[in-house]
Amino acid sequence: MSTPGAASPSPADGPADGPAGPRVYRMAPPLVARLVGSSFVGVALLLFVTTAVVYAAGLSGDLLVIPLLLGVAGSFTLGWWLRSRAWVLRLDADGYAVRLVRGARVTDAAWSEVREVLTTTTSGHPYLVLRLGDGRETVIPVEAVAGDREQLVREVRARLQRRG
Repeated sequence: MSTPGAASPSPADGPADGPAGPRVYRMAPPLVARLVGSSFVGVALLLFVTTAVVYAAGLSGDLLVIPLLLGVAGSFTLGWWLRSRAWVLRLDADGYAVRLVRGARVTDAAWSEVREVLTTTTSGHPYLVLRLGDGRETVIPVEAVAGDREQLVREVRARLQRRG
């Protein structure tokens, strides 16, 4: 059974040519929900401020429809983008790239630079750590990645073993 939002080849990269083809891991649904929920809180704050301005200026309350519609449309657009376009991890034959992860440290590197792949848990949260030859590292919270965590680790290790 396929998990929505799980790892999938990016349409821009063309079809994946087996395990060595490009692979894109999207953002995990709980994280998407948290971000979209925060955007709706932002819309509520915008409406609160707009209501105060409209009242203080003696303007028509009908003007509140404009920020409401723009805010709701923006929140839905954010949700669509996070679920279908944004990605957290991209793997290809040359290396990897990490996006939308605060504190990832090194955001992209070639497989030839990676010396070790390990998993760790900090404060109860699992992380995938890619240590580079020069001492730097990439830290990916696996809870931020959609799909099967074990498969992600297996795929990263397999790509590292295939490096040239």
